[in-house]
Amino acid sequence: MTERSAGTSGSQDRAIDLSVRVPGTPEDVWEAIATGPGITSWFVPHELAGGEGARVRMDFGGGFMDAASVTSWEPPHRLVLRGDGDRALAYEWLVEARDGGGCVVRLVCTGFGRGEDWDAEYHGMSEGWPLFLENLRLHLTHFRGQQARAVIPSAPVAGSSESAFEAVCAALGVPSDLGVGDVLKTSAPGAPPLSGQVAAATTTTATRAYHLVLVTPVPGTALLSAEQTGDQVAVSLWLYLYGSDSTNTADAVGPFLTALSERLAPTV
Repeated sequence: MTERSAGTSGSQDRAIDLSVRVPGTPEDVWEAIATGPGITSWFVPHELAGGEGARVRMDFGGGFMDAASVTSWEPPHRLVLRGDGDRALAYEWLVEARDGGGCVVRLVCTGFGRGEDWDAEYHGMSEGWPLFLENLRLHLTHFRGQQARAVIPSAPVAGSSESAFEAVCAALGVPSDLGVGDVLKTSAPGAPPLSGQVAAATTTTATRAYHLVLVTPVPGTALLSAEQTGDQVAVSLWLYLYGSDSTNTADAVGPFLTALSERLAPTV
């Protein structure tokens, strides 16, 4: 993963500029970034009809929906989406084949304004997008061409990303210091039954996360994360499941995180 940034705090020309090396042809990558089922399999549920001028609908869970338009459609190498409203951002996706196989996928996000709210959004997305590009890499590595069911619950907790991550790991009955290649298997009473291998472990000043390649309850990928914005942390356990026998586990994750959030809520 490589990343670059442009501009300074308060500047309207700031950009988030990230790239990731992935397996597959440009056509494989295009299916993953430019179709509704493809994007749903590593990000959030999407509805996307192809072609310039097409509308895009995004479901971030909890009743929060967003929309965008396709402003450039050049399969299989370039896609540009622009959000709606006063806080519209532009997302440019670039796909380049590499000698020896695979592609480099580049994401450039622009349109950030001035002020504290924009600063928070810029920094939050700078932390968040690398996590999802890793999701994209795992999808193309292990489940290329397949469609996942996305389960995307999150819950707010007080404290730091470090303390929140340790708390959610304890609630799941898993260590908080696993590394790449280690096996994760939930063991705590009431925890969703999950097992798999750690594909990436991320630690930054604002984020702790595990990326997992799941074996049970069905094959899939997962993102267990604690991401800090200001004085609050969003704890997430996002699942991308490739089997029909996943309903019980999927339905258990949201209540599990809600109960954790309530238990960790500060006393007044």
